[in-house]
Amino acid sequence: MAAAMSTSYSLGDHGVSVSEIRDRLAGLGLVDLPHQATGSDRSRHDQQPPSVEGAFFDEAMDRAVRAFQQHRGLSVDGVVGPTTYRVLDEARWRLGDRLLTHIAGNVLGGDDVVVLQQRLLDLGFKVGRIDGRFGHQTELAVRDFQRNVGVPPDGTCGPATLKALARLAPIVRGGRPNQLRTEERLRTAGPQLTGKVVVIDPCVARAESAGPIAEQAEELISDLAKRVEGRLVATGVQAFLTKQPGATPPSEVERADFANRADAHLCISLQIDTSRTRDAAGCATYFFGLDSHGTWSSAGERFASLVQREIVARTDLADLRSHAKNWDLLRHTTMPAVQIDVGYLTNPGDASRLADPAFRDVIAEAVVVAVQRMYLSPETDAQTGLLRLDELRAALS
Repeated sequence: MAAAMSTSYSLGDHGVSVSEIRDRLAGLGLVDLPHQATGSDRSRHDQQPPSVEGAFFDEAMDRAVRAFQQHRGLSVDGVVGPTTYRVLDEARWRLGDRLLTHIAGNVLGGDDVVVLQQRLLDLGFKVGRIDGRFGHQTELAVRDFQRNVGVPPDGTCGPATLKALARLAPIVRGGRPNQLRTEERLRTAGPQLTGKVVVIDPCVARAESAGPIAEQAEELISDLAKRVEGRLVATGVQAFLTKQPGATPPSEVERADFANRADAHLCISLQIDTSRTRDAAGCATYFFGLDSHGTWSSAGERFASLVQREIVARTDLADLRSHAKNWDLLRHTTMPAVQIDVGYLTNPGDASRLADPAFRDVIAEAVVVAVQRMYLSPETDAQTGLLRLDELRAALS
């Protein structure tokens, strides 16, 4: 099964690719493989289209896909698109099933990489973020481990390295060393924002509909991004936008790569959401995390929490809280990243708020204050919702 695809599959589809999806789901114990239809089974099988090559995407598969997406921190829509397809493929790998090595431009990903990263981290090696991607930092950690155990330091996790890992499996785990390293990096960066780099990502919503509402969402989110950018620049931050108004939106991976190339300290993705129901409303923030493996970005979680609390304290948007997600933008960025859904354009109350420039100013100030609070020590930090940009500039000048 390929780790990437250009076609999406959902309820009612059929074909060879649907068979592969079903096989992966069956391998994870989420669906049963079909058996020979006899007797009472015939009526159910007769409901499938005649002369179908490959499996049929039925309701059982739809439920299985949604359960998988929920468990893996993906958008739960029952659609097997490129991201769900890739994560479904990654879930099949167990440590030892294959050689693991760093391939520039085609980074290996999978559950086996997550286990490798966690074991190396438990042994005291710096793997960076545990994200299930065998990147350069993981390769360096493997080489360091190999040098310590007398294995040729080629950076590839093969039989000899796996044997050494099994022999040295730590008895005691925990301590969250990555969180401690992150806190130290933030402390040494200092409270001044001057010279720090922030990438702002004006993202078109995961729209349920196209047309005027999508155009309005893009117009509003572009305006909000400009307001955040202007306030960050006023504090001395180097701010970059991933997309200019009217330009073709790049993919999540392309936007993450842009932030990585900019060597950004933080990445902020802004989004206005839509829904089929007018009742959906409120603000939510998202950070990278793999709940399925009990690992997440501690800095991303902190940043998302700060943004969420600042926005909720300054507005009357419903608090939809912060959540860990395995979305490509959050996973591929090497710095703390957060996606902010600042309301639903399909909700009359949220739509009227977002249409007000003064309201967008409040949101922009809340985001910039959260950026500053990331770098303030507990002794100098203020209560949520109280800091103002002019006060920050005066205090830090």
